Amino acid sequence: MSQPAGYAQPGAADLGEDGSVKGFDFSDQTIRKAFIRKVYSILMVQLLITMAFITLFTYHQGTQMWFARNQWMMWVALGVTFVTLIVMACCGNVRRQAPMNFIFLGIFTLAESFLLGAISSTRAPEAVMMAVGVTAAVCLALTIFALQTKWDFTMMGGFLVCASVVLLLLGIVSIFVRNNTLQLVYACIGALLFSMYLVYDTQLMMGGKHKYSISPEEYIFAALNLYLDIVNIFLYILTIISATKD
Repeated sequence: MSQPAGYAQPGAADLGEDGSVKGFDFSDQTIRKAFIRKVYSILMVQLLITMAFITLFTYHQGTQMWFARNQWMMWVALGVTFVTLIVMACCGNVRRQAPMNFIFLGIFTLAESFLLGAISSTRAPEAVMMAVGVTAAVCLALTIFALQTKWDFTMMGGFLVCASVVLLLLGIVSIFVRNNTLQLVYACIGALLFSMYLVYDTQLMMGGKHKYSISPEEYIFAALNLYLDIVNIFLYILTIISATKD
């Protein structure tokens, strides 16, 4: 679920004084707005698919019974998720050329949605729906903040990578030390970190006066980053709610 390969930021480049990136005229608002619309359209489709899987696994008893008999499918989905993620993050031609980029993104979204549905089926339905609502509210607020604030979060890439390493180490410790308080602390730090990632990736997509920006060719990569941010925020919030109830 985490995104170790997703933050290398291929396609990111320095902006000039006129707000342009080498090879692209970012002063043209039509290109920028079309790019943002495309990214959010793709993201909305991804989230709708994911929400459908979560709802199916949470409330449909037949699906829960089928998954209980075929839990090996979770490992298949996990493998597909990592393979497609690594390919899209490392292979520029794959994520830039249609229809190959949409095919890989579609496969990744289906596999990730299956994993989220499987995880949701092990939690109380009210906790899952509460996590969905809180995640939606948090992501909306953070997106509005990223669009309005004068602070440039695109320069925080190094700090976020270091914080991700610390979170990874804490996660490894929490695997061996089964403590509810430690799980709660880990989930809170994770939710905060990926909230910062959401603001960071949103500003990378916006361009304009921010120091770094993603090129218009990277609409699949931009949508993938935002989707993974939201997914991780949801998982950490779900962990917080479940740990609190326990």
